[in-house]
Amino acid sequence: MEASRCLAMFLWIASVLLFYAVGGNGFYLPGVAPADFQKKDLLQVKVNKLSSTKTQLPYSYYSLPYCKPNSIVDSAENLGEVLRGDRIENSPYVFSMREPQMCNIVCKLTPTEKEAKEFKEKIEDEYRVNMILDNLPLVVPNKRPNQDSTVYQQGFHVGVKGQYTGSKDERYFIHNHLSFLVKYHKDEQTDYARIVGFEVKPFSVKHGYDGDWNGNKTRLTSCDPHAKRTVVNSDKPQEVEVKEDIIFTYDVEFQESEIKWASRWDSYLLMTDDQIHWFSIVNSLMIVLFLSGMLAMIMLRTLYRDISKYNQLETQEEAQEETGWKLVHGDVFRPPNNSDLLCVYVGTGVQFFGMLLVTMIFAVLGFLSPSNRGGLMSAMLLLWVFMGILAGYSSARLYKMFKGSEWKRIALRTAFMFPGVIFVIFFVLNVLIWGEKSSGAVPFTTMFALVLLWFGISVPLVFVGAYLGFKKPTIEDPVKTNKIPRQIPEQTWYMNPVFSILIGGILPFGAVFIELFFILTSIWLQQFYYLFGFLFLVFIILIITCAEITIVLCYFQLCSEDYLWWWRSYLTSGSSALYLFLYAAFYFFTKLEITKPVSGILYFGYMLIASYGFFVLTGTIGFYACFWFTRLIYSSVKID
Repeated sequence: MEASRCLAMFLWIASVLLFYAVGGNGFYLPGVAPADFQKKDLLQVKVNKLSSTKTQLPYSYYSLPYCKPNSIVDSAENLGEVLRGDRIENSPYVFSMREPQMCNIVCKLTPTEKEAKEFKEKIEDEYRVNMILDNLPLVVPNKRPNQDSTVYQQGFHVGVKGQYTGSKDERYFIHNHLSFLVKYHKDEQTDYARIVGFEVKPFSVKHGYDGDWNGNKTRLTSCDPHAKRTVVNSDKPQEVEVKEDIIFTYDVEFQESEIKWASRWDSYLLMTDDQIHWFSIVNSLMIVLFLSGMLAMIMLRTLYRDISKYNQLETQEEAQEETGWKLVHGDVFRPPNNSDLLCVYVGTGVQFFGMLLVTMIFAVLGFLSPSNRGGLMSAMLLLWVFMGILAGYSSARLYKMFKGSEWKRIALRTAFMFPGVIFVIFFVLNVLIWGEKSSGAVPFTTMFALVLLWFGISVPLVFVGAYLGFKKPTIEDPVKTNKIPRQIPEQTWYMNPVFSILIGGILPFGAVFIELFFILTSIWLQQFYYLFGFLFLVFIILIITCAEITIVLCYFQLCSEDYLWWWRSYLTSGSSALYLFLYAAFYFFTKLEITKPVSGILYFGYMLIASYGFFVLTGTIGFYACFWFTRLIYSSVKID
C-alpha cells in the first residue's frame, strides 16, 4: 500500500513538473494546423529579447523606453525559453492582414538623460531587437556579395554609431522607422492566407510634423502616406540626444509568395553551404576507415595468430616464456583504483548518451521544430531527467562486478556528483547574469523547478535503476584474477599514460571539428542551426571513432604488459573534451568580439559545462568499447 502511494505521488510530481517544463507552447508535432487569416484580420506583432553577440547578455524589449501598448501581456514560456532568456510580450505594432499601411505613427518619445544613455549603451554593444509574427522571427534580409542568395539575420539593430557628413564626431542614431514586409501564401480555392515570411528594413529618420502634436493623427512632413516611397528626407537620421523628440513609425507591405506554409522555415534554416558539411563527414569517414583498417588488422591477423599460438602451448613453462597481452590475464580484470568514481562516471556517461541519442532521433524525425522556441532545450532536460534510470542501472552493474556491496552509496553519488557540479557552475553564472540585470538570469521559480526535476524525478529514477542493476547477476570475468598483482615492466616513452591519453583524444575531436564550428556559431553568433541530419551522422562517426581509437591503444597497452586499462580507456577518448575546450578558447579570441569581463566568464563557464559533458560522453563510449574488447580476447584463449 505504501509503495503504491509513493508511486502515485511520484507520478503526480512528475506530471506537474512536465507540464511546467513544456509550458504554453507544448512540443511541436508534425501536421499541426497552421493559422489561417482572412483579409483585414488583425495581426499582433510580439516582441522578444534584445540580444547582442558582443555581450551575450539578453535584455527584455521594454528595458529600453520603446513605445508600449496600453497593457503589457507576457506570453507563456516553456522551460527552454526561460533558460534562453526569451521574454515574449505584446507590442503596439498591429497590422491588418493584406492591408498595406504607410507611415503609421507608433508614439513620440522625448528621452531623459538616463534613457538616452541606455539607448547609446545598447547601440554601442550592437544590440538587436527581436520580434515575432505568427511564430516567425523577424529577419533582416541581406544579399550575399556577388551572389543571388540572401542571408537572413535575426532582428534589427537598435541603432548605428557613425558620423554626419563632414563631421568628425561619432554620434548615435536610432532606428525609429521600420519598413515591414509580410509574405503570405494564399489558398487558391478560398480567401484564406498563411504567413510565410516576416522581414524588415530599419531606417533612422528625423521626422518633422506640422502644427501641434496630435498623437497618431499628427501629419508628418517627413512622410508621404500616398507615395510609394514613405521616407522622404531619409538623409537626416534621428540622433539620440537628451530631450530631442524621437518619433517611431512603421510601414507594412504584404507580398504574395509561392512558398507554402510547411516550407516557410526553409529559407531561414538553409543558410549554410551543405558542401561544407559533406566535406566534414567525408573527412571524418576517412578517419573511421583508417581506424577500422587498423582494428581489422589487429582482430583478424594479430589476435588470430596470438590466440592460435597461445592455445597450442602445452606447458606452463612455455607460457612463461611468451610475452604479450596473455601474460597479464591474471591481472587484467583486477578492479582499478577509485573504482567507485569510475562507476559513477560510466553511469553518468550512459545517461548523457541516452539523452543525446533520443534527442537527435526526435530532431531528425522533425518532432523538435524551430517554431517551438526552447523545445530542444526542454526536451534535452526532460530526457536527461528520465535517463537517470539508465545511469543508476549502469553504475550499479559495474559496481557489483567490482565486488561492491553498498549500492545505495553508489546510486547517491551517481545522482548528485555530475549534476551537482553542473548546477554549482550554472548557479554562479546565473548570479553574474542577475548582477547585470539581464533577462537571461533564470528566475527563482524556474531554478526551483529545475531542482524539483532533479530531486523529484532524476534522483528517484537513479535509485530505481541502481536497485534493478544490483539485483542482476554479477558480470563474471572470463579469466580468474591473481591474488598478488603482477609487476608492470618499464614502458617505452610512447606508451606513457599521459602521452597515449592525449593522442587518443585528437581523432574523436577531429571527427566533430567542422560541425562544432557551426554549432558554436549558432549558439554564440545567434544564427539558425537545424542541420540535425548532418549532426546525427557526425554523432555516429564520433561513436565509432571513440570506440576504435580506444580499442587500438588498449591493445598496444596490453601488449606492453600494462594491465591498468580501466581508467586509461575512459580517459583516452574522454581527453577529446580537452581539445574541445581549447578550440572554444581559440574561437573566443578569433571569432567573437566580446569585451565585457562578465560576458567572457559566461562564455568560458558554459563551454566548461559543454566540455565536461563531452568528457563523460566520449569517455563512456571508449570505456565500453575497451571493456567489450578485453572480455572478447581473454574469453578466446585457453588459460591453465
